[in-house]
Amino acid sequence: MKQQLRVILSGGGTGGHIYPAISIANELKGRYPEASILFVGANDRMEMQKVPQAGYKIEGLWISGIQRKLTLGNLLFPIKLLSSLWKSKKIIKGFNPDIVIGTGGFASGPLLKMANSAKIPTVLQEQNSYPGITNKWLAKGADKICVAYDNMERFFPDDKIIKTGNPVRQDLLEIAGKRKEGITKYNLDPEKKTILIIGGSLGARRINQLIEKELEFFAKKGVQIVWQCGKLYYDEYKKYSSNKNTQVHQFLDTMDLAYATADVIVSRAGASSVSELCIVAKPTLFIPSPNVAEDHQTKNAQAIVSRNGAKMLQENELDEKFRKTITQLLESEAMQIKLTHAIKKLALPNATKDIVDEIEQILEKGKDRDVRNE
Repeated sequence: MKQQLRVILSGGGTGGHIYPAISIANELKGRYPEASILFVGANDRMEMQKVPQAGYKIEGLWISGIQRKLTLGNLLFPIKLLSSLWKSKKIIKGFNPDIVIGTGGFASGPLLKMANSAKIPTVLQEQNSYPGITNKWLAKGADKICVAYDNMERFFPDDKIIKTGNPVRQDLLEIAGKRKEGITKYNLDPEKKTILIIGGSLGARRINQLIEKELEFFAKKGVQIVWQCGKLYYDEYKKYSSNKNTQVHQFLDTMDLAYATADVIVSRAGASSVSELCIVAKPTLFIPSPNVAEDHQTKNAQAIVSRNGAKMLQENELDEKFRKTITQLLESEAMQIKLTHAIKKLALPNATKDIVDEIEQILEKGKDRDVRNE
């Protein structure tokens, strides 16, 4: 290992790939303040804004995923892939990293392939219970694969798998004492129960439609709603904030306080959300998105539901079953206790630290090899 650690991280397309990469970078920077860290993402995707906001430099590749139907983008994919492989090779040669870390998403594919070709150690971090095509493609060349779920040997070489969990925001680790602060922040009535609705940073149309439809039902139940409807839908739903028991937010910038106020949580089942909710340990209803590759949100949620840690409804069940399910979550103390105890057992709060420990082990092995070869 060179005197100054040099690391490239790549992951993006969604927050679920970007925020784990940023968490890993922050942990590395904490241990190695002089380290040089570079991100590589996909042009025109959200990482090109989020990574610089976190204080890191990022390079963009001309790359995108393969669509399920015939599109111009699919026809361009081979050209984009070749372009990205060429640029990745150039980035690696110029930056000369000690290790390259991929957290999923289109851009990590060509970058880690080129790192493997250059004999540079690579680590994969797979957030989901069903891996995406990129990480499956890269698994053979990886030195270690850090996962969040059991039984991942179905997809990856067993000897490379380390169960670490997914990196989460550190401010979520201790929310028990933040309820009063959260109630003040969100101007809530401490005597009423609160339902927190989370549809992801962009939003979830079907969940938003459901909440709009059930506002009168919630009013009759005497509960208050903190509703994160997402960037794409805020203009459509912000009018409901005039209701004193309903708050509509485009984005929640203090998730720890939002979680602390919640009595029940309704959420999509993206990998990062699921990992956070295991740590938060509140009665949860997952409504997985059916519009993601390999239906991985359903698989993520099912991994928790099968351990009695949460409830799940598919979008096509909402009209028939939502009211009954949410009423049970709000009113059955036995169910609340059962769910919170079970989901808490699945939490892996030290994920970021454990992933960086694995990275350090690989770097030490490389250092030992360098010494023997001198």
